[in-house]
Amino acid sequence: MSNTGTWMQTVGAQWLLVGESAALVTLVQTAASLPVVLLALPSGVLADRYDRRKVLLVAQFSMLAVSAVLAVLVFRGAAAPAVLLGLTFLLGCGTALMGPAWQAIQPELVERQQLGQAAALGAVNMNLARAVGPALGGVVIAAAGAGWVFAFNALSYLGTAAVLLLWRRPAAPRPAAGGEGMLAAVQAGRRYVWHAPGVRRILLRTALFIPGGAALWALLPLVASRTLGLGSGGYGVLLGVVGLGAVCGAFVLPAARRLLGANGTLAAGATVFAAALAVLATTRLPWLAAVALLPAGVAWIGVLSTLNAAVQQRLPGWIRGRGLAVYLVVFQGGQALTAPVWGALADGLGLAVALLAGAALLVGCAVSVRRWPLHDMDGVDPALSDHWPDPPLVFEPGPADGPVLVTVVHRIAPGNRAAFTDRMRHVARSRRRTGALSWGLYQDGADPERFVETYLVGSWAEHLAQHHGRLTAGDRRAEEEARGLLVEGTAPEVTHAFDVTAGPVTPAAADAGADVRSADRSRRSRPS
Repeated sequence: MSNTGTWMQTVGAQWLLVGESAALVTLVQTAASLPVVLLALPSGVLADRYDRRKVLLVAQFSMLAVSAVLAVLVFRGAAAPAVLLGLTFLLGCGTALMGPAWQAIQPELVERQQLGQAAALGAVNMNLARAVGPALGGVVIAAAGAGWVFAFNALSYLGTAAVLLLWRRPAAPRPAAGGEGMLAAVQAGRRYVWHAPGVRRILLRTALFIPGGAALWALLPLVASRTLGLGSGGYGVLLGVVGLGAVCGAFVLPAARRLLGANGTLAAGATVFAAALAVLATTRLPWLAAVALLPAGVAWIGVLSTLNAAVQQRLPGWIRGRGLAVYLVVFQGGQALTAPVWGALADGLGLAVALLAGAALLVGCAVSVRRWPLHDMDGVDPALSDHWPDPPLVFEPGPADGPVLVTVVHRIAPGNRAAFTDRMRHVARSRRRTGALSWGLYQDGADPERFVETYLVGSWAEHLAQHHGRLTAGDRRAEEEARGLLVEGTAPEVTHAFDVTAGPVTPAAADAGADVRSADRSRRSRPS
């Protein structure tokens, strides 16, 4: 119901501006999407730190208030283009607050192996609303005026809020935040994504698909009014056809994935979407445009649910909100930044040229799948693994003490050195993803069997978060594969050293052997 209200409002906002320039019409999409680019990462931090149910409730009631104001202004005829776009931007801020938390609760509702189906079901929800909302919005605008679609949207948030109020979220341990501030938490999210090749590849595939895909949503109002000569009801029907195609696509998607695989689904989806844009660029027949839009809906859900499921399957709980926020920045940011470009191109060179340019980008996206496919899921297991023992120190550092220099000494037989170095590349990514600011691996010049791994963590609290809240089963597997090459009968020797240039680590240090601690404030330990 809430998504239906959102699509009704989108039709109302675009139709109120359709008599203006193409750029103004496409700015509706920009105003709705740009806040995600600006606010998704802070919203991801909130989703990781606080009860996601409460975050979602705040977002729902905030959007309800903004939608109510917008409805009143439209009824009174006071919704000038600048006001309409400004309030749409505020609604986008609510969407930005909601997005990471909404995506992050899915693994709390279904098992990991069902995330693909859950993502498709979520897409069915959105696209069923797209099938009903635009058509219903067009009818309401024609029969009673645009104000009523904005009023319905305001009321529709109450349904989602009611479900959230009734949901009793299972108790779960709060992810270790490492005592970081907002900027540090955002940086941790950026660091995780940068050192997760599988997640980066998903973001690349999203960035390649969205610019061409956004051409349809940005230019379809102009196609309906200028090329096909349709009114608001006809435009709503065209959007509804895309939604209907997406709903149908959810039923064929499992078979398509089994036949084509994830990468084949992405390539096929981009190709079909490009063909739909080419048809819209060359036809003036409404029925032919509708026929082209039906498979476009199938392609849209195929691509987006594949990408969405892939990113959720890779992200561990402690960083899920922030990781999904980065995904939403790429997804929504691509639409926000390219929509005005398509509008300007349509004004300057013509609507057909803009549509064909979008089709060309999508063809390039399909071809690039062979060069940059999604990585396979072998070895990916985001389940929490609390396998590091507590460091046995002779003093208790404070949470903010640091940086902490961790060194791990490995003894490697000559025949295993190349294999060990290769396997440690995966360990290096694990260290950096979970908090290491820097990492290095060195071979002792006086003892070739002795390899010294070093990494620097910003604070003691951050390092404890590595120990007990951030490592996954996949991280543990990478460590075990590397340690399987150690000289038989040896184990890694771990030390923790603290920066003393800023003063004593803790006042309690003087009570437990300051002569030992002030030298390097380190203690060796052997992990079990």
